[in-house]
Amino acid sequence: MRVLHTSDWHIGKRLAGRERLEEQEAALNEIEEICNREKVELVLVAGDVFDTFLPSAEAEDLFYRAVKKIAGEDRCVVLISGNHDDNIRLSAATSLSEELGIYIFGNAGRIPVLHRGRKVFATEAGPNHIVIGNAAGEEVFINVLPYPNEARLKEDKNPDESFLDKMRRWMDAGQKCNERGLPSVFLSHLFIAGGAVSEGERQIDLGGARAVPLGVLPKADYTALGHLHKRQQFKNNVIYSGSLLQYSFDEAGTEKSVTVFDLGKDGVSDLKKIPLRSGKQLVRLSANGMTDALALVKKYPGCYIELTMYLSEPLLTSQVRELKEANEGILVLLPKVQGSGENAEVQSLRQLPASELFKTYYKSIFSEEPSDDLTELFLSLTENADEA
Repeated sequence: MRVLHTSDWHIGKRLAGRERLEEQEAALNEIEEICNREKVELVLVAGDVFDTFLPSAEAEDLFYRAVKKIAGEDRCVVLISGNHDDNIRLSAATSLSEELGIYIFGNAGRIPVLHRGRKVFATEAGPNHIVIGNAAGEEVFINVLPYPNEARLKEDKNPDESFLDKMRRWMDAGQKCNERGLPSVFLSHLFIAGGAVSEGERQIDLGGARAVPLGVLPKADYTALGHLHKRQQFKNNVIYSGSLLQYSFDEAGTEKSVTVFDLGKDGVSDLKKIPLRSGKQLVRLSANGMTDALALVKKYPGCYIELTMYLSEPLLTSQVRELKEANEGILVLLPKVQGSGENAEVQSLRQLPASELFKTYYKSIFSEEPSDDLTELFLSLTENADEA
């Protein structure tokens, strides 16, 4: 069976206040074109469909139109919720979407309804797994784990059970259903310890509280992950497909892509990364003075720019206007005046992840670093605040 893996669409996400729905629509149309060209039968979407729990009506409209086009007439889509998604809201339309071959896992405990009026269809399903078959009689087992925590899975916190023990239990809930030993995929939205994080991602997992060691993952022919925005591949076909677009300036110069492969009785074959060409490129520039900056930004038309300027005196409003007229894609302007140590310190703090900001603040108050347990508690509270 031909499979495509994508994730982290973040529909509705802006960059420094700039709307990006047109770029997101172009990239999703490109995924549909890849599906048609590669004769893809099954699409896996590994979470973070939306950027917020309450996406705009425009973002939801784009999602429904895009996922329907991607499913087409002869394709199945299996989609899970990520930490940015309201898992219940995302799966609210399943009674309609399942008739179109679109299976959404977000609301814990719900069993998808099977519809067989398509060339590719679900042959078996439970609250934690689904089996997709095609007209040739091939079947793929998918162990499904949307972004996991106790609240989403409607569980009470158990202080006697570690996070890794919970993860093993949650992953095994789907894995044990593969009684026929079918070719398998593990589809989830989580943070693998050692994964490369970009600035556009929330920092709730970086204190160790939610990091999952690679060796804990269930055995599968392919592990389709979402959560980290930079494409990365670990051993045994454990892959983050990466985000739909470049969503933060530290991703400047990185290529966005989807992963396509065949999955059959002999495992994974013909695995390849297919680049996504849609969306504006992000660039990070630095310039010495106004003249250098004007010449530099003119070299990057059609891009979004973060510009750091090293200056001998503060920028004037008229100079800022002149720069924006030279390239309207300048979204972030970071003037650094020589000798302004305080300004440099503020800019450096803005680049820190939440965990490091907490440690810096704590040390400024108590003159010592917080314990790992306290840092993990802070990150956990941050996660709960995001989901409130």
